[in-house]
Amino acid sequence: MTDKKVTRIGVLTSGGDAPGMNAAVRAVVRTGIYHGLEVYAVMRGYQGMIENDIVKMESRSVANIIQRGGTILKTARSKEFFTPEGRKKAYENLKSHGINGLIVVGGDGSFNGALKFSEEFDIPCIGLPGTIDKDIAGSDFTIGFDTAVNTAIDAIDKIRDTADAHDRLFIIEVMGRDAGYIALHSGVATGAEHVLIPEHKTDIDEVINSLQEKEKRKKLMNLIVVAEGDEFGGGEQVTKYIKEKLPNADIKITVLGHIQRGGSPTCADRILASRMGYHAVLCLMEGRNNVMVGIVNDQMHYTPLSKAVKAKQQIDEDWFDMIKILAS
Repeated sequence: MTDKKVTRIGVLTSGGDAPGMNAAVRAVVRTGIYHGLEVYAVMRGYQGMIENDIVKMESRSVANIIQRGGTILKTARSKEFFTPEGRKKAYENLKSHGINGLIVVGGDGSFNGALKFSEEFDIPCIGLPGTIDKDIAGSDFTIGFDTAVNTAIDAIDKIRDTADAHDRLFIIEVMGRDAGYIALHSGVATGAEHVLIPEHKTDIDEVINSLQEKEKRKKLMNLIVVAEGDEFGGGEQVTKYIKEKLPNADIKITVLGHIQRGGSPTCADRILASRMGYHAVLCLMEGRNNVMVGIVNDQMHYTPLSKAVKAKQQIDEDWFDMIKILAS
């Protein structure tokens, strides 16, 4: 907690874009203005902070954006912010606008930057988990995850139609370099036979044996959903290995890629982002510092940024028992 009263706040989006970021920005801007605060948009993340690309926001500045994907504030990587000189320049630009509170919408890399920045200077920072990967501890869901999963499900459902028509094995790679939640949720929801993710060691020979057993039962249509960060190196390596072991099988691979980042956010993501943005402003007004706003069991939950960036969500092994049984 800090006794310093916040009067002007900045909001930025950083790292990879996620559907729902605009809803969060809208909530921050309008909640801040309602409570008599001045709100500034920091364009292009930390790089915009360094370059003084900072714009004052009004209520109408965020009209008609809640349904839009991406982020109207733009986002960019900033190597310069990793340096003390870059952070000092960013701080001086914020001070020139009188900004004494900051809300950062992003992932763990963005939170690391916010934590370092707040420790070096006298500006309290609040984090909002904006990442499609759901790879931050302290919130049941992150902004953008639900939309990304539904995008993946829609695509996999379409692929299933073709797989069924041709009795093919389709291997579908979804996003998730370090976290397999998109693969896990979309795989279960589409009835995939196997789901391969970084958090779970996969016995690839067991997968091969399972496919051979299904072939004997004339079950030739199969789906395998793979996170891009799986231990085998993603969908291409998995496909190569399975083709070597099953040379007569009809196997195709589809990489969904960045389609999962875009699109209009779902109802769940719009509500999640709105609640988080609203409470982020209240956090600054209450004197909170260096916390991430999350939602656990439908209740607001506040996690120190230092813990949010170090901890990861844990995936229960029960998920994989369920997948195996339901795909049998």
